[in-house]
Amino acid sequence: MSTPPVAPRALGAQGPAVGPVGLGCMPMSSVYGPADEAGAHAALEAALAAGSTLWDTANVYGAGGNERLIAPVLAQHRDEVVIATKFGFTPEGTISGHPDDARRCIDESLERLGVDSVDLWYLHRVDPQVPIEETVGAMAAQVEAGKVRHLGLSEASADSLRRASSVHPIAALQSEWSLWTRDIEAEVLGAARACGTAIVAYCPLGRGMLAGALNHVDELGADDYRRTGPRFADEAFEANRRAIAGFLDFARERACTPGQLAIAWLLAQGDDVIPIPGTRKAEHARENAAAAGLVLTHEDCALLESLVPTPVGARYAREHAYGDSPPAS
Repeated sequence: MSTPPVAPRALGAQGPAVGPVGLGCMPMSSVYGPADEAGAHAALEAALAAGSTLWDTANVYGAGGNERLIAPVLAQHRDEVVIATKFGFTPEGTISGHPDDARRCIDESLERLGVDSVDLWYLHRVDPQVPIEETVGAMAAQVEAGKVRHLGLSEASADSLRRASSVHPIAALQSEWSLWTRDIEAEVLGAARACGTAIVAYCPLGRGMLAGALNHVDELGADDYRRTGPRFADEAFEANRRAIAGFLDFARERACTPGQLAIAWLLAQGDDVIPIPGTRKAEHARENAAAAGLVLTHEDCALLESLVPTPVGARYAREHAYGDSPPAS
């Protein structure tokens, strides 16, 4: 794997520069099993040392616990980290983009994170009951108040992004995007680029499937949230595992890990793409960041796309929120 210097990437036309591979902090708080504070702090330190300067959290992760978990490490490196958090889910799991919730949630996030302002603040899901202009207007007021530097949306449709951008610049759109999940390419990706909005790709490893480490669904812990996902149901899991055999072989040929190959494919999609693989382990944080040094040609990318077919099963169980951009799969 070649490792040339990798240029940072900008969060939108006016946003800060960040390392090309960010860090998703959600797995550090219970979704893959019990939280490990010492391990999480080691992963944060390792990620930063490897160049992953965009850290992504949300007020709903661990019911606020994820923001508290990263706060001590953030305090030691505040000037080096671009911290992103989100609001938009109630404690009951429903969606709310009401302006009152926006005002309350930013103050709560600031307190948990131990900072005066966040660099990037997302609406976690678009509320179908509240006009997006109204929600983004309330978010923009927090920029004016100095509590937020840049705004983002998560899992928003092309129309919502355009409407939101008419109220305030949207620095980043966070959407699930990987070789395994390519729904945003149909409409949302083009809209983001027209709006000058960076694409922050979450679950770039297909929720771990593209890392090649899962051989049976029983390897997932009893409280692992992937057990609720249709793609990880018994028969679907086995079909999906078999389907990526060629992809895993390609990674071996390139002398890199499958996860690095999946991240490198995303990085090759444009300089406005910033993957945020989630991890709770220092070694994985270093491994993920090193994917920025893997150079893929157009021919490599085309081959990879042919080696990872559309997975069996939807992204989420029916009762879970997609946002206002219905998935193609």
